[in-house]
Amino acid sequence: MNALLKSLMSTNAGAGLAVLRITTGLTFMAHGSQKLFGLFGGPGLQGMAGWLESLGVTPGYLMATLAGSAEFFGGLALVLGLLVRLASLPLIVAMLVAVFSVHFANGFFITANGFEYAFTLIMISVAILISGAGPFSLDRKLSS
Repeated sequence: MNALLKSLMSTNAGAGLAVLRITTGLTFMAHGSQKLFGLFGGPGLQGMAGWLESLGVTPGYLMATLAGSAEFFGGLALVLGLLVRLASLPLIVAMLVAVFSVHFANGFFITANGFEYAFTLIMISVAILISGAGPFSLDRKLSS
């Protein structure tokens, strides 16, 4: 296996991080499926695109596709434990965009639509970026 790919997939993280990785991945997948497919009461691509345009995030359809894809497919990568370090990067970017385009002006707490939740997802994604997938992951299996 290529040395760079092997180093990206290496991990010494424990089972606790695997639990956090999988639950965070499922959470991102759910949010991404709201944006992409309109599942779980979500707006779908058209609705998300219109909302983003109303915030001044343009082009709305492209940005909705990028955000939804980052969340859904990045979340899937976390669940599978496959290339999680690479998958963490677009997740971090998507949440930073959410913080600064929607939530920051409302303060910290989620009860006022603040950035608390997005910030927590950013920090979990940073921890995964640093630590790797941990046990019960394709990264561990493929890098051994």
